Amino acid sequence: MATMTYLQAISDGLRQEMRADQRVMVMGEDIGVFGGAFKVTDGFIAEFGPDRVMDTPLAESGIVGTAIGAAVVGLRPVCEMQFSDFIACGFDQLVNVAGKMHYRQGLAVPITVRLPSGGGFSGGPFHSQNPEAWFMQSPGIKVVAPSTAEDAKGLMISAIRDPNPVCYMEHKHLYRRIKGEVPDGIYETPFTARVAREGTELTIVTYGAMVHTALEATEDLDGASVEVLDLRSLVPLDTEAILASVRKTSKVLIVDEANRTCAAGAEVAAVIAEHAFEDLDGPVTRIATPDVPIPFSPPLEQAVLPSVDRVKEAARELLAY
Repeated sequence: MATMTYLQAISDGLRQEMRADQRVMVMGEDIGVFGGAFKVTDGFIAEFGPDRVMDTPLAESGIVGTAIGAAVVGLRPVCEMQFSDFIACGFDQLVNVAGKMHYRQGLAVPITVRLPSGGGFSGGPFHSQNPEAWFMQSPGIKVVAPSTAEDAKGLMISAIRDPNPVCYMEHKHLYRRIKGEVPDGIYETPFTARVAREGTELTIVTYGAMVHTALEATEDLDGASVEVLDLRSLVPLDTEAILASVRKTSKVLIVDEANRTCAAGAEVAAVIAEHAFEDLDGPVTRIATPDVPIPFSPPLEQAVLPSVDRVKEAARELLAY
């Protein structure tokens, strides 16, 4: 197995699927000649040509709409939104057309929408959002969020092969910071949770970049045994894995980088409260980003995003409850 960065693993997953399946194509702003804003598709146009690596106008609605049409006639497009924030401009096509096409007309819409998301790099309010909750509430759309290089590749392949529209949340802060061994060739990662670390005294439920924050915060937390559950998929949500972990430890801390109101963490909290209330030895505790735009200022950005210190403090309080 090769060691890859998170970014390289995403790129490898795309490349492997494009080599294996002529129906797979990629499209987006500056993804061809320039190789993408973050260089995920660097070299793709030379290998696959402009018919399968399409530079598009600055028009997210047009990108998603074109992808839907291509998918309906048998292709498997992968759209890149240069930043996840910009999907708002393609919201109608994705939510009201792609998400409802199968229900209304019985047609599969196998499109994957790559959404470079998240903060931590002083990108400011228009380049740092985590909009996954927008699509969790939209019928017909799946949502995945890898935290490791291995899962970044495997979930990309699974998303491309899925007959439903899939929002692929790739966290920008992880692109070149996270490395790991990645299996060669083609493999699929299931849309289920994984236990990132086994534990018996406390469960932390999280996903994306916050998996690494949680692991760092609890690596040596006064000798406590802390389980970290990486959701990987938000739709479908692996409620069985969540409830199994909570019933084992009896205490749960949810860490979510998205804005607090109606985010993925809120749904996890509701599931636990409904189905595992009697198994709990303490309150369902949450850490999330306040409902404010992400600041440009590095100190202010770090003040609003969940941090290692905040996770440590919340975990200690819950363990002592």
